[in-house]
Amino acid sequence: MDATTSGTPTLQYHNITDQPIPTIANRQTRHCFGDATPGEFPLSANPSIVLHVLTGCNLDPQDLAKLEATCSFFRQPAHFAPDHELCLSELAALDMCQKRAIFKPMASEERRQLKLRCGGSWKLVLRFLLAGETCSRREKSQAIAGPGHSIAVTSKGSVFTFGSNNSGQLGHGTTEEESTPRIIRSLQGIRIIHAAAGAGRTMLISDSGQVYAFGKDSFGEAEYGVQGSKQVNTPKLVESLKDIFVVQAAIGNFFTAVLSREGKVYTFSWGNESKLGHQTDPTDLEPHPLLGPLENIPVVQIAAGYCYLLALACQPTGMSVYSVGCGLGGKLGHGTKNDEKQPRLIEQFQTLNLQPMVVAAGAWHAAVVGTDGRVCTWGWGRYGCLGHGNEDCDSVPKVVESLSNVKAIHVATGDYTTFVVSSDGDVYSFGCGESSSLGHNTANADEQGNRHANVLSPKMVESLKQIKERVVQISLTNSIYWNAHTFALTETGKLYAFGAGDKGQLGMELVANQTERPTPERVELDLS
Repeated sequence: MDATTSGTPTLQYHNITDQPIPTIANRQTRHCFGDATPGEFPLSANPSIVLHVLTGCNLDPQDLAKLEATCSFFRQPAHFAPDHELCLSELAALDMCQKRAIFKPMASEERRQLKLRCGGSWKLVLRFLLAGETCSRREKSQAIAGPGHSIAVTSKGSVFTFGSNNSGQLGHGTTEEESTPRIIRSLQGIRIIHAAAGAGRTMLISDSGQVYAFGKDSFGEAEYGVQGSKQVNTPKLVESLKDIFVVQAAIGNFFTAVLSREGKVYTFSWGNESKLGHQTDPTDLEPHPLLGPLENIPVVQIAAGYCYLLALACQPTGMSVYSVGCGLGGKLGHGTKNDEKQPRLIEQFQTLNLQPMVVAAGAWHAAVVGTDGRVCTWGWGRYGCLGHGNEDCDSVPKVVESLSNVKAIHVATGDYTTFVVSSDGDVYSFGCGESSSLGHNTANADEQGNRHANVLSPKMVESLKQIKERVVQISLTNSIYWNAHTFALTETGKLYAFGAGDKGQLGMELVANQTERPTPERVELDLS
């Protein structure tokens, strides 16, 4: 049907005569350096405003570097006191560094040394600090699912503990179990920024870099060592670390490791046969620097497995992972099952073109999340904990292909168990399903005799999806001697728990004859 027959008025068309576009002879150009000509934007006249914008927007160090590379205004000296030679991008990076709790108390010489250690730029120092915060939730709320006991740290630095307390590891001055989260009152006035749990012991780190430990007096073997006969049931300052500003601790079965503010790694115990690069008695309570390649490379995160240690290093060329300790099962990631007495670079990430962002060391396997959201796993593959659809071992990092459509931001590992958190807050788990710690509530026993089915490939934890909260952290028990439990922390500070709860480690009382909770239950605790 045409327009005429439909009754629609006929459209009138008019020819428009072509006319040349006039040339604008005196077009004004906008650029950074103005000369007070109307229409220009004289940034050079207001560098303090630009600096305020850069720091207020919390630009990424890479963005600051790009500004510096593309515009001379951002790379020329800004003439601000006390260092008149610093450019605006460097000043912005320094200002953002000074907002960090671990950077604020540093003396001028300490800051200068850190700058040199990171590569000679405040942008690199900022990247180092931000990377550490991303890995360990430093200065943020966090929950730790330890072996039989649990720790919860609020965003303000208060600490609650609950669960097994046979060695005084809850820090309340008793050895009685607690099924309800209880604040450690002796730490009132001290802001805790990091926590670590081992079998029968707890370590807490304050914003001033001091380390408090309680429970077994052992930094060495967790279960059957000669240490640990003495019990400390209230937080006690670790005197041997008082001259080291500590920002993170990691507890393995045979050793303990701490990370300093400057990115140096120190280890306790397990020095016999130079297993960690030093020859000491197993009962030695003095920290020893981790020697070898990492002596001059800043580390942003450490992760301890049963008998090995991973370190995430931050270099000007990018992020890298080093491993040291027992190599059985290929869990050191070098393509062999050999032990390493000094840290050794895991080269496979270069082959995969993957920049590591977070590392996790399970009892027998390990995992990494890259900046592009890919997840790699390696080590013992029992129960499907590597997520590759089988139970094979992998002695080098291998991308979990079934997560190719997921952008991961966080990974947690335990005893043959792995959890992955995506950028949109979804949670996936795989591996050993014993104790209901995977959150899938599958009640059928498998051929290995576990109480719940194992999961060989990543599977979304639908029970966490149903809480309609974005999950930002997962913590699960990393011990071969204890039934596992799991925590899921949301961005609003709500804490959900599931898995084994026979010692009160879920933060709630279970009904008679019940030893575990198969689905997430809200813990009555606000960590915001």
